[in-house]
Order: sequence, then C-alpha cells, then structure tokens
Amino acid sequence: MTLYRLPAEWENQFGVQLTWPNKNNEWGNLIEQVEKCLSQIAKEISSREKLLIVCEDKKRVIGLMVKAEADLNNITFVELNINDIWVRDHAPITVYEQESGKPKLLDFSFNGWGLKYAANFDNQISRNLYQKKIFKKASFETINLVLEGGSIESNGGGIILTTTQCLLSLNRNPTLSKSDLEEQLSQYLGAKKVLWLDYGYMSGDDTDSHIDTLARFYHQNGIIYMASDNPQDEHYEELQLMEKQLKTFTNLQGQSFELKPLYMPKPALDSENNRMPATYANFLIINKIVLMPIYGDAEKDEMAFNTLKACFPDRQVITIDCRALIVQHGSLHCATMQYPFGISW
Repeated sequence: MTLYRLPAEWENQFGVQLTWPNKNNEWGNLIEQVEKCLSQIAKEISSREKLLIVCEDKKRVIGLMVKAEADLNNITFVELNINDIWVRDHAPITVYEQESGKPKLLDFSFNGWGLKYAANFDNQISRNLYQKKIFKKASFETINLVLEGGSIESNGGGIILTTTQCLLSLNRNPTLSKSDLEEQLSQYLGAKKVLWLDYGYMSGDDTDSHIDTLARFYHQNGIIYMASDNPQDEHYEELQLMEKQLKTFTNLQGQSFELKPLYMPKPALDSENNRMPATYANFLIINKIVLMPIYGDAEKDEMAFNTLKACFPDRQVITIDCRALIVQHGSLHCATMQYPFGISW
C-alpha cells in the first residue's frame, strides 16, 4: 500500500486556487463587495505565487484583476460551471507519496456540507480541471469519501486535527464509524494520529464546525485557537471546553502542544440581525505571508494581528476585510485552496 503525507500549509507552495462567484448566484447585491474582497486576495497571492481562478466569465474576471493590479502573468483562468465560491471544500487535497516524494491530487466527494446546499457543479470542478490537463502530469485519484478541506488540519508530521461534529455527521459518511474514518485518514492522508475536537462552534457557521473556524497548527507542535474573553458571549462556555480539551492533546512523542488563543471579535450581524461566523482562525498561509481576515473590530483585529505575527515571525501578516464573505457563512481560508510545491499548471 502506498503511504502518503499531508503537508502543512506553511510548506513551500506552487499556488492557490480561487473559485469566482457569478452575477446570478446567491450573493445578490453583495457581489461587488465580495469581488472586491476576492480581488484583494488575488492581488496578494499573484504577487508571490501562481493563482488559478475557476470562473464562469473569464473576460469579466480578467477585467477585475486588471483593476485590482493583480499580476496577470501569474494567473490562469479556467471557465467552468460553479455553485459557489468555497473552493477549500471542493478542490482536491494534495498529498505527497512517502517513497517518491511526488505530489498526488485526491478528489474527495463534496455534497454541500452534508446535503445543505447544491453542489452538483462544485463536486465536478476538480475532475474537470484534471480532464482539461490543467494540473499537467500530477497523479489524480477520485475517492468515494465525503471530506472537505476545511474539516481537516495537518501539522505536516502525521497529525490530523478535526472535529467530531463535522466528520461524524450522518449526512456525510453515515456508514462509517469514528475508527473507520481514522482508518481512511490514515490510508489517504497518512494520519499517524487523529485529534478529535468535541467542542467549539461559530454562530452562523453551517459546515458543522469545520476545524479551520476553530483551531489551526502554526508549527508542528503549536496550535492557535479561537477563545472568548467575554463571559456574556454565547461562545464563551463552549470555547472554554474546547481550550480544556486542547490542553489534553499530545503529539507523537506524547508532549503537549504550545497553545495560542485568538479572541472572538464583537458579534458581526447580517441585515436580519443574525450572527455571522467571524473567526480569526480562518487565515491563509502562503509563501512569505499570512493573509488574515478582519471584521471591523479594531481592538480584536489588532490583538489577532499581533498574535499571528508572534506565531509566524518569518512572515508578513496582511489583513483582508472579510465582512462581505461571512454573510454567506465562510471567510478567507474557506475561499482559497493552496497547492504545495510539485503541483503546476
């Protein structure tokens, strides 16, 4: 059996994928704000590495990239039908073969976060890109397992961090037990140890508590996580329980992880007064920088910025206002997918 390793996000990257919204999707009158946010993200990425943009109207998106002063020399556009922009969950997941060191693209099933939303087009994007030979000579495998990129977090050394609420959802893989899923994560992602978070959520999140809204590795033995310093906040008790559980986790050598908290911003509300999932854990690590979402809370935005700077001292931290994105329950990390070194297009 071929053994694999799921690289950490901070490892050397070739590029990042975005899936661009179309004018007729559910963003409605927010489309301009969303495209402005995505254009900022595209500019920062394309100035440092390659960018792949899947869209329905290439000409229109090229115009937006010119306006944003993105580096068109580093951007590849592919026209395909899409449902929505959350590429983290419908893009392939890249692993390395342990023996050869070669990358392999794994195309897991995406069913709209447990059958909540239509995913008929998004679930085909990876295969369509492969059939168009976008990924050059990279090996590719379609796997009959529902698994979203936002639901798993790797330290690059064989440890996978995830949540029970998401992976054990009955609308994802109802016939698989916890031990079955650990076996699958070991087989396909090279997991030597799976850390299951039983607590933590973001109000307004509809992914069933994706790990990238709650806790992330910032080095092999360090976890950065969402916390609340406000006992009146609805998340306070649950995040306290999550923190307590994180303190019990150990690495492959039996050592505890270094833990760094990111504190919740003030509640971000939509037009109907519903709370949206404003989480600083949804940052993206790319070559030389960290792209960090901010939500208009000057005090907490700055605190999160300083924490990320301390966690990634060798990278510049660049902030992106993601208030438009969270209206549809996602943020910066959800809207991007990195491809490590060895992949090309």
